[in-house]
Amino acid sequence: MTDKSPWEEMMRQAQEMAKSFPGADAFTPEGFEKMMGTMPKDMMETFFGKTHNKDGLDAKTRLLLTLAGLTMQGAQSDVVIRQTVRHAHEAGAKPQEIIETIGQMALFAGLPAVQRATQIAQPVLDEMTKADREEGDA
Repeated sequence: MTDKSPWEEMMRQAQEMAKSFPGADAFTPEGFEKMMGTMPKDMMETFFGKTHNKDGLDAKTRLLLTLAGLTMQGAQSDVVIRQTVRHAHEAGAKPQEIIETIGQMALFAGLPAVQRATQIAQPVLDEMTKADREEGDA
C-alpha cells in the first residue's frame, strides 16, 4: 500500500509516460506557442464573430473581452495572453485598444494584474507594430 493519494499516483504515472515520448525533454511552452500561429481574421469572425449571430459581438470585441478576463484572473498565463493579443490585433484591434482594455481592468483586478498583463502584452505589441511598419514600407 502507498501513502500517496490516487490523484498523486495518477500524476506520477502520467509524468513517467510523458518522459517516454520522443522529444518530450525538449518541449517548452514557448515552442508550442510558436507552432500555434495566429488564426486569420476571416476564420475568427466565422468562429467567434457575427457569422452565426448577425446582431452579436464581432471577433475583435470578443477577443478584447477575453483579454480583459485574462487580466482579471491576474494575468496568470503568458502564452494565452500573448496569443489573445495576437488574435485581437489580427481581428482589427489597434495597439491602443489592446492597452486600454488591459488598463480598464485596473479598477477591478488591481494594478499588479494590469502591470503583469501589460508586461506580457507590450513585447507582442512592439513586435506587431514593427511588422505592420515593415509591411507598409514594402
